[in-house]
Amino acid sequence: MTEMLFTVGLILLQSLALIVSLLIVIAYLLLADRKVWAAVQMRRGPNVVGPWGLFQSFADLIKFALKEVIIPDGANKGVFVLAPLVTCVLALSAWAVVPVAEGWAVADINVGILYLFALSSLGVYGIIMGGWASNSKYPFLSALRSAAQMVSYEVSIGFVIITVLLCAGSLNLTEIVRSQSTGLGTMIGLPNSFLDWYWLPLLPMFIVFFVSALAETNRPPFDLVEAESELVAGFMVEYSSTPYLLFMLGEYVAITLMCAMTTILFLGGWLPIIDIPVLNWIPGVIWFLIKVCLVFFMFAMVKAIVPRYRYDQLMRLGWKVFLPLSLAWVALTAAVLVTFGWAP
Repeated sequence: MTEMLFTVGLILLQSLALIVSLLIVIAYLLLADRKVWAAVQMRRGPNVVGPWGLFQSFADLIKFALKEVIIPDGANKGVFVLAPLVTCVLALSAWAVVPVAEGWAVADINVGILYLFALSSLGVYGIIMGGWASNSKYPFLSALRSAAQMVSYEVSIGFVIITVLLCAGSLNLTEIVRSQSTGLGTMIGLPNSFLDWYWLPLLPMFIVFFVSALAETNRPPFDLVEAESELVAGFMVEYSSTPYLLFMLGEYVAITLMCAMTTILFLGGWLPIIDIPVLNWIPGVIWFLIKVCLVFFMFAMVKAIVPRYRYDQLMRLGWKVFLPLSLAWVALTAAVLVTFGWAP
């Protein structure tokens, strides 16, 4: 009994440490997102609250927390309040299996990639609930578009993940990272480096995954769920104060999760860029954070420079380009692994 209580207490402490660290990182990623956008547009961005605007995200938190929660009279109040909680909790729960370094995961389960894929797929329910419960046509239309958009790109993401699993031979996220310690670079006698990571042999799938992650998390140029020019902030138009904050927090947690998945699946996770002295002295968690921030910077740059797609263009890209390409690459990857005897 004592041992079980100790185990439960340890898991709770690990979960609390993970959530607090994650929220702090997201606060500064949000600031970085705004700074990058400002720099592209040749303006300053947030620069008043704290030195260089470093406390801007915390000021926004206090502002949202102190505002009055307004619920429309015609809304389904229970579902209306529950929707942002569902979005936020699902996004945070997914991080339980993400290894940020060797042995640094709250739950290092053998089917971690399936757990992540399942929870990321459930994220659409919070949007649908929020759009329907608002009892307004604009949020409802946005929720319907979101369901179609996210389901469409989850199919491509699923096939991309299969190509990685074929190469790694495991559903465990830690094993996927370890499998990238050997590859094309080590075959020609080089030390473990970025040439061994899966981004190189699976380059088309890396690109498909990155673009699909933008669509899955409603990031520009695929932010049709929240297209301000068409749907007046989309499914969140009736939300204010803390519920709105929870929706946005869930969205940015999901974005950061996609950056982490890109890092784990294609960029070697916590592995150093070259496994040589000095570079391999840096803790793995630092390498992981550097790579996540790099992928997030790519997300931010796409938001700043790529115009929004039309809805028909978005659906055509998902079903007529990405789906056939990812399906063909699964078959090609399996054929190459079997032909050359590289299958794990």
